[in-house]
Amino acid sequence: MPEGKLIIFSAPSGSGKTTLVKHLLHQNLGLQFSISATSRAPRSGEVNGRDYYFLPEKDFKERIQKGDFLEWEEVYRGTYYGTLRSEVERIWQNGHHVIFDMDVVGGLNLKKQFGDRALAIFVKPPSLQELEKRLRSRDTETEEKISERLNKAGSEINRAVEFDHILLNNELSTAAKEAESLVRLFLGK
Repeated sequence: MPEGKLIIFSAPSGSGKTTLVKHLLHQNLGLQFSISATSRAPRSGEVNGRDYYFLPEKDFKERIQKGDFLEWEEVYRGTYYGTLRSEVERIWQNGHHVIFDMDVVGGLNLKKQFGDRALAIFVKPPSLQELEKRLRSRDTETEEKISERLNKAGSEINRAVEFDHILLNNELSTAAKEAESLVRLFLGK
């Protein structure tokens, strides 16, 4: 694989990691977003190859068997997410560093594989109550999904100490500045 670095943002769903990653992509840092693969159906407005690579569950499992993933996980029953090896190689071939927006287990798996070539940042919500408010304001989740995400958030927050940095997202503009500072330092920019 060509030389490049990885910037990993992980957090419970609704913590603001996607917003922070989008901010960093506009900062001229030589970053390119790694598009994850998933077996879930696209949400309204999501586009295959831009937001995710949407794969039927059968195809996803076949690609696991072939070793096409750097990491993968069954995040919710029957719903797989993973990082395609070819996606990271493509970004490095283009001379960019890879930035990820991913779940906690996937983020830690990549950090373990790439060690010092990876910066793993955990985005922490101010509280579980605030996290619930953010999830509800999205208006994209069923009551069952919100409950599932909140139950998972507690165990994810407990793993925050395994990351290189914990970034509290209490106020978005402050969190964005801190994220940019951490990434610039890591990339030597």
